[in-house]
Amino acid sequence: MRIANEWRDYELIDCSGGEKLERWTREILIRPDPQVIWKSEKSHRMWGQPSAKYFRSRTGGGQWKMFKRMPSAWQVRYKDLIFNIKTMGFKHTGLFPEQAVNWDLVRKLIRNSDKEQVKVLNLFAYTGGATVACLKEEAAVVHVDASKGMTLWAKENAEASGVKDGDVRWIVDDCMKFVQREIRRENKYDIVILDPPSYGRGPRGETWKLEDCLFDFMTTVEKVLSDEPIAVILNSYTTGLSASVMKYILDETITKKRKGSSEADEIGLPVTASGGVLPCGATAIWLADGSSKE
Repeated sequence: MRIANEWRDYELIDCSGGEKLERWTREILIRPDPQVIWKSEKSHRMWGQPSAKYFRSRTGGGQWKMFKRMPSAWQVRYKDLIFNIKTMGFKHTGLFPEQAVNWDLVRKLIRNSDKEQVKVLNLFAYTGGATVACLKEEAAVVHVDASKGMTLWAKENAEASGVKDGDVRWIVDDCMKFVQREIRRENKYDIVILDPPSYGRGPRGETWKLEDCLFDFMTTVEKVLSDEPIAVILNSYTTGLSASVMKYILDETITKKRKGSSEADEIGLPVTASGGVLPCGATAIWLADGSSKE
């Protein structure tokens, strides 16, 4: 497992009974997590002293309950990256801290490249964690997300991290349609990052599941890679879509045509109270040359 263990402003204090106890700078949050199926004793004192807790509704969704006065928004720092955080609907805060392992990876790939400027396509880019990381290494980034609100948030993160004037295009669009247009325009990218949702809706209201669409989508993504690509980084939080399955898909769609090699593993967060690691999804990585561990 690849573990995001270099945080200072974030800490997974404990997890039990379907919940996570987290510290985001000074704020203590309790959020639901379906991966936490164990029922170990909640002995840490902060279980009883949260700033806020998210309660699920039996009819779907849920809401936050505030126990202390806390800011409507605040910032967390990861190394030289700064992100804006807030309690939002469906338990989220606008950041997935386990993705720090992938921010570090993509930054290393850009630094080690001999290209004059690396071109990055960040699809389903959310609030721009990977976008900001790439801009810090002076890559040219195209950030694509279907949500205008999330894209505005990503711009705010870029400003907070001091890269708002970097070489970036902010695109609000359906990711598949955008990639198809880029192919027709003959625009190419050295690195493609994808974090697709488990479920989605097409432009005409049709529903789709990631498991049903991923192979075809990755076949399309291969066509937008440059003549000398560096990497494809595919994230998933979809239950049932294992790291090994994603690796197989990358090998069939990318490795067979571009050579190189692929690897895949779970990503996770260290748990302070138990000393264990909470699995938080998986990442499959195709690299043109060598292992990400080198």
